[in-house]
Amino acid sequence: MRTSGLSSNGWLTQVLWRGVVGLMVSLVVMLGLAVGPAQAIAVFQLPTVAAGSDTWLVDDAGIISRINENKIATRLSNLAESTGSEVRLVTIRHFDYGETVQTFTDKLFERWYPTPEAQANQVLMVLDEVTKTVGIHVGDGAATRLPEDIATSVAQETVLVPLLQGDKYNQSFLDATDRLVAVLSGQEDPGPPAFEESFDTLSESTFASAETTDENRGNKAVLLIVLLVLATVIPMATYFWYAGFGN
Repeated sequence: MRTSGLSSNGWLTQVLWRGVVGLMVSLVVMLGLAVGPAQAIAVFQLPTVAAGSDTWLVDDAGIISRINENKIATRLSNLAESTGSEVRLVTIRHFDYGETVQTFTDKLFERWYPTPEAQANQVLMVLDEVTKTVGIHVGDGAATRLPEDIATSVAQETVLVPLLQGDKYNQSFLDATDRLVAVLSGQEDPGPPAFEESFDTLSESTFASAETTDENRGNKAVLLIVLLVLATVIPMATYFWYAGFGN
């Protein structure tokens, strides 16, 4: 007599494989959540901003408020109109593997301004949120008013001090904008912010955390891969164990 439905082994196989599929889907979602937020970005993934464009801030990391974005854009637009010098600020979550924030900045500068004429009056500054590092590239024309030592101080002091004192991204970019506008307009350099006594300790602690970021991300990925393998192997082993007893 024919019987309807699945044999016990067939039913068990179907249940186990449904469990495997469910676990695999869950682990893929977990892997995406763990890696996605800190995913590296390449230069070509940012929108292209040409010389003369009215885009002054590309906040890819999403760390600048809309109000302050408008303030920055207004000040930099007025600077370009009055002096011809164009300053653009960029935030990213993390640069691509094998890069530093300065190599990323240099490559982005070349991509946005491919000719010497386009590069001349440009200043480009990039902040990486994960490592809290800043790169700056100044065109030859703008460098006559913004010398290298001041440009470096803007990137490494004006921007970084508020970040190391409490992730004050908006204050950091507003202060950097004001200082760049003053210097490029021919005014006296207001200088970097005053260091607090705890600055050195904060700096050391912050950069130590940044150095472990990639290692922690890698450990999470390895753990999720191991779980994925276990999710596949354990149900199969369980099936064969039951099947052996069934025989």
